[in-house]
Amino acid sequence: MGSKYKKEDIVKKIKEENVKFIRLQFTDMLGTIKNVEIPLSQLDKALDNKIMFDGSSIEGFVRIEESDMYLYPDLDTFVVFPWTSEKGKVARFICDIYKPDGTPFEGCPRYNLKKNLKKMEELGFTTFNIGTEPEFFLFKLDENGEPTMELNDKGGYFDLAPTDLGENCRRDIVLELEEMGFEIEASHHEVAPGQHEIDFKYSDAVKHCDDIQTFKLVVKTIARKHGLHATFMPKPLFGVNGSGMHSNMSLFKGDQNAFYDPNGELQLSETAYQFIAGIVKHARNFTAVTNPTVNSYKRLVPGYEAPCYVAWSGQNRSPLIRIPSSRGLSTRIEVRSVDPAANPYLAMAVMLAAGLDGVENRLTPPKAVDRNIYVMDKRERLDHGVEDLPGTLFEALDLLKQDEVIVNALGDHLFAHFVEAKEIEWDMFRTQVHPWEREQYLSQY
Repeated sequence: MGSKYKKEDIVKKIKEENVKFIRLQFTDMLGTIKNVEIPLSQLDKALDNKIMFDGSSIEGFVRIEESDMYLYPDLDTFVVFPWTSEKGKVARFICDIYKPDGTPFEGCPRYNLKKNLKKMEELGFTTFNIGTEPEFFLFKLDENGEPTMELNDKGGYFDLAPTDLGENCRRDIVLELEEMGFEIEASHHEVAPGQHEIDFKYSDAVKHCDDIQTFKLVVKTIARKHGLHATFMPKPLFGVNGSGMHSNMSLFKGDQNAFYDPNGELQLSETAYQFIAGIVKHARNFTAVTNPTVNSYKRLVPGYEAPCYVAWSGQNRSPLIRIPSSRGLSTRIEVRSVDPAANPYLAMAVMLAAGLDGVENRLTPPKAVDRNIYVMDKRERLDHGVEDLPGTLFEALDLLKQDEVIVNALGDHLFAHFVEAKEIEWDMFRTQVHPWEREQYLSQY
């Protein structure tokens, strides 16, 4: 497919919008947005893929002796940030990262997703569609502009102002996103006080991961204009629901949804059941990628709606995998464990690889669990073949290392650097003395 934008279209748009600076954005291994900002005078150089940066300074990239990296802008990702100054706006491209010899860099998460999509195409599918629901919390800023632990509202699920004081902020976020070309489907307060969700239209995997990164940037930027700090941390507060990023996915062949069969059980195709089987098989092992922080595992506990058991259902909301009721082109599988701290490019790559392993090897999923798993005891869960998700990042990393399919989905470079970074993170957490310990033990012993 060709680009929707040509160079001349971009130059024209830049003049019309009075753009003065260009940000060349990319995502590091941990999912953090990085950018190189250039003046307009360097635009031609950027569009000729000649902007270089030091890869040794980016998490999970390369050693200092092989540090030169090149940014290749994806012209289809060109957008002008509407909130920037009228005296000179800022536009951006999302970039792929290449080595000096002109080959793609294996440590680029966006390239890694594209590599996994090629495997999908080899199996006869044309598109991997994704729709996510990233949740976030809004906290007040202090007089120095630093985040506090004070929430900006006491609202609950689908509440309205005056209880939901984040409504104006959320509305402004929606308006900015729509001006940037997002199709917003819903915007509402979530279950916990201070928690919000804005849903935008599904799209093919690479575009949707780009959109997730852009969404996070817009949410944080507009929240700050309202004196608020937006966080996608999975569990910032004890005793309330954490933030998830439920991920809806479907495979297409041309314009046909490969998960839909009007004559199949639940109107799901054999491919859909095989994909579900692959997700179930590998779920515990890809959790380190879809839930990549120490804090992620504070969310994956019973009692707060987050799934912590590996099972699937066509109607029950307690398992890991749910089948939303829409059919036809909207037939999809929803994986509910993913959290918004995940690097979306890596998360979608490992879930795609898991599902495709089910399709390629014609796996059969276990029987659906249509009971509330949260009220089952351990013995009942085992009788139903329901396993627990890992309880810590350490356990999740151990499971990741054992799964050849998931390791291959990440590739040697990303796998090695990811595990190294996360083992350091776990060790820092493990050896730290936390306030809870002092509260419990300082006076007692």
